[in-house]
Amino acid sequence: MNFTNEMIFQIAMQQSAIDSNCNAEDFTREENIVTISKPNASARKYLKLPHICNLISYGSNIVASVAEEYADIVRSYLSKYPVAHCLETPNMHVLNDAFQKFENRICFMSEYFLPDVQSLHALPCDFELKLLESDDFKDLYTEQWSNALCEDRKELDVLGIGAYHNGKLIGLAGCSADCEAMWQIGVDVLPEYRRKGIASALTSRLAIEILDRDKVPFYCCAWSNIKSAKNAVKSGFRPAWVEMTVKPATFVDEMNK
Repeated sequence: MNFTNEMIFQIAMQQSAIDSNCNAEDFTREENIVTISKPNASARKYLKLPHICNLISYGSNIVASVAEEYADIVRSYLSKYPVAHCLETPNMHVLNDAFQKFENRICFMSEYFLPDVQSLHALPCDFELKLLESDDFKDLYTEQWSNALCEDRKELDVLGIGAYHNGKLIGLAGCSADCEAMWQIGVDVLPEYRRKGIASALTSRLAIEILDRDKVPFYCCAWSNIKSAKNAVKSGFRPAWVEMTVKPATFVDEMNK
């Protein structure tokens, strides 16, 4: 399939609509949308649906997918502030304070990237690169490769590219089949081999391999992870949408241990 950027964005918005129990065109509206979150077998596999509250913005507005009992709280919040300010401090403290009364808190704040087919190309690498498949990952579920691979969802890790120095794995980009149409890329490079262009070489080449399999690659990082965001951009990806997710306070406390 010859993907265009418009096709890629449409596929991403359609997946976000599945995840959020709304229509893809809702992400292009001027007004904010509040929907009731529901489980969906076609949602991204790592999502725990239904959401307490998940806000998504592709830039025009915010679509909030929420548990029904919190719909009025979220609707009121979204009506108070401009779109960008709803997703940042200090305004987001208002939403967090409202949810804390119910023992929930804002947890994840993530930025998602999609490939720009006009910019994406295989970047050079000074080290040997190998295409890897799921059978090659069995001994790689360790802390050093925990961004590229996910031990909790091994069955979703379908493709990767490794960088090798004298036979030693020094960098790994892997992708998980998180939903039918889109595969997510993660990448790790050993500390002593960083700043050598390995991450971007692996990411760009894996993105091309994914597109060649008629799937859309996507890349995610925390808003504060500048190194990861720079890698995305260098690799031919561009910012596409953002999400902010509310989780139970017990979940947040567990992550903070």
